[in-house]
This record gives sequence, C-alpha cells and structure tokens, in this order.
Amino acid sequence: MIAMEIKPQTWGGMMVQRTLRVLVVDDSKLIQTLISDLLEETPDIEVIATAADGHEAVRLARSLKPDVITLDVQMPKMDGLETLDAILAEQLIPVIMVSATTQLGGQITLEALDRGAIDYIAKPEGLKEAETTLRTELVRRIRMVSNTDVQKVLTMRRERAQKRKERREKLGLSNDSKIIPKPILTEKLPVSDKCIALGISTGGPPALAAMFEILPDTLPPIVIVQHMPANFTEAFAGRLNSLSRVRVKEAETGDVLQPGHAYLAPGGKHLEVVRSGTQGGKLLVRDGDFVSGHRPSVDVMMSSAVKVYKDRLLGVIMTGMGRDGSDGCGEIRAAGGYVLGQDEATSDVYGMNKVAFLEGNVDRQFSLDEAAATVTAQVRRLWGTATVS
Repeated sequence: MIAMEIKPQTWGGMMVQRTLRVLVVDDSKLIQTLISDLLEETPDIEVIATAADGHEAVRLARSLKPDVITLDVQMPKMDGLETLDAILAEQLIPVIMVSATTQLGGQITLEALDRGAIDYIAKPEGLKEAETTLRTELVRRIRMVSNTDVQKVLTMRRERAQKRKERREKLGLSNDSKIIPKPILTEKLPVSDKCIALGISTGGPPALAAMFEILPDTLPPIVIVQHMPANFTEAFAGRLNSLSRVRVKEAETGDVLQPGHAYLAPGGKHLEVVRSGTQGGKLLVRDGDFVSGHRPSVDVMMSSAVKVYKDRLLGVIMTGMGRDGSDGCGEIRAAGGYVLGQDEATSDVYGMNKVAFLEGNVDRQFSLDEAAATVTAQVRRLWGTATVS
C-alpha cells in the first residue's frame, strides 16, 4: 500500500496520535498565517516553519526534515515546480501543492503531479472558504499523505513517463503532439447504448493520463468524476484530450453521451446522467450538498447512471482517499453491471478502491499499467466485438 491513514502510536502504555510536522511555503504572508493558524488548531499537526520563496523552502526542508510540505504553485525567484524538483532531489517528502484557482494554476498543478507532488488543494479566495477548505480538506490530506511511500510514487510515475516517451519515439512523435490523429466516428457502434462510469481522486490526474493515452476511441461513452476544485477540470480535460484518441471535454448540462467521448465532471459541481431517448443518456451538471464528502461525488454520478443504463454499465473505481464510489459500484453490480477496481500495488492511495473491493462491490481488480487493456477487453467480453486497439 502506498498511502494509509495515520496510525496511533504507543507511549507509556497509552495510545497517542503522532504529531505531523509541516512546513508551509507561500509568498503571501497572509496565506502563510491563515494556513499556519488553522493547522495549529489541530492537535496532531505542528507547523514547524514557514517559507516565502523556493530557496528558503529548500533550505528549511533540508534542515528541518518535515513530514509534509504545503507548497505554493506560483512564487517569484523560484516557482513551485522548480522548488518541488529541488526538494524531491534531496529528500522524499510528501508535497501538497496549494494552487490559485485559475487555468494557469491548474495547468501548473497538473505538471507538479506529474513531477511527484502527492496531492493538491485550491488556495482559498476568502475567509469563509478558508474555513472549509483548510480546516477540513487540507488537514485531511496532510494526515493521509504523511505516510505516503514517495519513492514508490516517484518510481511509478517515472516509469510511466519513460514508457510514454518510448511509445512516442517509436511513433515518431514529439512529447507534446497527439499520439495519433483522431478519426471521426461515423459508423453506428453497438456500444452507443452502453456507458462506462469512472470514479477517481488522489493520484488521479497522472493515472488517468497514463490510461487515456492508450484507450481506443471505439469504447462506450465514459463519464468521469475526478475530485478536483473548480477551474482545474477544464485544464485537465484539455490535457487528457491532447494525448488521447478519446475526445475528452469538461461536462456540460445537455451533453448527449456518445461513443469515443469522455466527459469530466466540473470541479465543485455534481454530475448526473439522465435519460436521452430510449436507451441513451445525457448529462446534468448541478449544485447540491456534498455527498460521501465530495462535490462532485462518484456515488451521485454512478447512481444516476444506473437508472439510465442498468445492466449496460461498466463501473471503474480507482485511486483516491475515502469511500466515495463504493455505494455507486454496489448499485452497478446490483443492477447487473460489472465493476473494475484498481489494485493496491499501483494506487497512489488505496482508499476508495479498497473500500469498494472490501465491501464486495468490485468484480475484478487491475493494475494501472493494464488499465486501458483491461477496460477494452471487458467491454469486448460484455458487449461483443465493439472495440479495436
């Protein structure tokens, strides 16, 4: 397992919680103070230092050896990416990127995840948002990533990057070009009345990039919930679209689900599948309360997809914290659908997929390296000769 919940330790015959030592890095004194004050209110977290720029962050990380670092994405002198590289070159410390909720911030954050950051959170835009974002989400993420095997995560991501590079070189493509041209789907495929419902969270962006680069464009429509802040999902959908044969877009209300297309839930909104015609579906993006601790929620998306597609639905549950998606996977199986779950060995965080597996809501597990092939093969087994690679 790569990451786990913090476990209590024994001291003097009593069970106590380990204190997590955190280094806060941000060029804004206000944000530094805001993060530090809220974290200090948490009994098992201690802010051991703050840094205003990358050079100071690298120096403090070297001398203090914190358990977790929160790292601003955009800083003068030495930006978040350079600072991340410098820290990880010296020490394998879990890093959580703290990013402005802008398209540029989202793009840089995705790059940081590729380079080895374990998780990310959106920088709060006001005091009210800070209370919810920092007091709950940041604390939860710090606790989760503190036990991460950073070496294993880095090794996995670098191996995937190397395979991607070799695949592109073999095809004579540059690193930024699409892996192949995207043909227009003109024939009526037998998967037009089927659907793939995919849920994922922590570790998701690099995992989905590795998977989508290999997926064929002859699969049923794919509806994705990736736990992400608002304004990050458009950039992420664009990144997936740039490297995949599948057409990927940020979901919008009214989108009619089509084979060879994938639809990513917008950050901060629930995504539902509603009926369109006799057997197909279309999308509804809406506000609403948090469900299973999240908005968008995997459970909300999967539960709605079951109502439309019933036994014509393939569920996929992947890396992520918490239990969002387990109930949805259970509903898919109860309706006669099939569920695939990412295995422990290749998950950045074996959480959501672990809960779904242990609760009996997963039919078969798969490794990330075989994700595209497994999904493609399962579609073929369920619904005939509908896919080609």
